[in-house]
Amino acid sequence: MTRIFSGVKPTGHLTLGNYLGAVRRWVEVDQHRADALFSVVDLHALTVEHDPARVRRLSRQAATLLLAAGLDPALCTVFVQSHVDEHTRLSYLLECTATDGELRRMIQYKEKSARALASGDSVRFSLLSYPVLMAADILAYRTDEVPVGDDQTQHVELTRDLAVRFNQRYGHTFAVPKATRPPVAARVMDLQDPTSKMGKSHESGAGIVYLLDDADVARKKIMRAVTDSGQEVEYDRKTKPGVANLLEILAACGAGTPDELAAAYDSYGALKKDTAEAVVELLRPLRERHAELAADPGYVDGVLKEGAERARGMARPVVDAAYRAIGLLPAG
Repeated sequence: MTRIFSGVKPTGHLTLGNYLGAVRRWVEVDQHRADALFSVVDLHALTVEHDPARVRRLSRQAATLLLAAGLDPALCTVFVQSHVDEHTRLSYLLECTATDGELRRMIQYKEKSARALASGDSVRFSLLSYPVLMAADILAYRTDEVPVGDDQTQHVELTRDLAVRFNQRYGHTFAVPKATRPPVAARVMDLQDPTSKMGKSHESGAGIVYLLDDADVARKKIMRAVTDSGQEVEYDRKTKPGVANLLEILAACGAGTPDELAAAYDSYGALKKDTAEAVVELLRPLRERHAELAADPGYVDGVLKEGAERARGMARPVVDAAYRAIGLLPAG
C-alpha cells in the first residue's frame, strides 16, 4: 500500500490556503487510498524566534483542526513530530549525508535568512538544517508520496537526493519518495497581495482567511480583497492576479473551473460576494467541529498519544537499520 507523509508547521493559525491546498485533499482522498501519516511538525517551528507557550498552543490547535477537518484516526496516523524521537535520531545521520552547498541553495533559506538579517536578527543554524529534518520526517517511514505545495517541492527533491546518496553509499535503506500536488488551489494567494502565498505567519492578517475566523470576519476579508485594473472578470494569473486568486478559491469551493466562472461574472463585486459566501459555508462545519473537540482535550490527547505510538512503531525499524548501515555500533 502506498505510504504518504505530510505535515503542518505550528508557526501560525491554519488558513484557508492550508485547507484548500493540502488538508482537504488529505481528508477526502489521501487517508482513504494510502497508509497515511499526518504530523504537526512542531520542531520546525523552532528555527526562528518563538514564544514556547504559543508553539504549544498552536500545536494543539493544529492537531484539533486536522481532526475537525475530517482526518480519521481509524484511517490514518495523526501525531506530533516531537513525540517520536526517530525524527531527530535520523536527522543527524542525514546531516552527515547532506552538503553545505546544497542546503545553502534552498530558496526558503535564502529568503528567510535575508529577511532575518535585514531586520537585525541572527540566523539560527536550524534554519539552514531544517530541510534535513524534513527529509528525516519523510524517510523514517519509507514514504512513497509527499503531498506538498510548490514552495516545498525543492525540499522533497533534496529528500530524494539524500535517500539515493545514502542508499548508494551504505546499502539500500530508504524508499525514494516523490512530491505530489493537488490539481486545484494548490497555492492560495494573500487577498491583499495576490502575488504572495497566503501564509500562516504573515505579520498582517488582512489578506488571510484563518480557519477559525468567524463568518463575518472571513466575509469582510474577501469583500476587501485586492482586485485588478479594468472591469472585466478574466482568469489570467499574470495580468489579473487578484481576480485569478478569487476565481481559484471559488472554483476550489466546488463552483466550477476558474475559466468557466470568469465567463459567468460581469463585475468584481459579484465575484467577491459569491466567493465570500462559498468560503463561509465551506468552513462552517469545520469550525463547529473544532469547537466540539476543543471542549474535549482528553480525546485529542488520546489520538495524539496513539498516533505517536503507531508512528514510532513504523519509524524505529527504519532508523535502526540506518544506524547499522552507516556504521554505528548497536546498543546492547
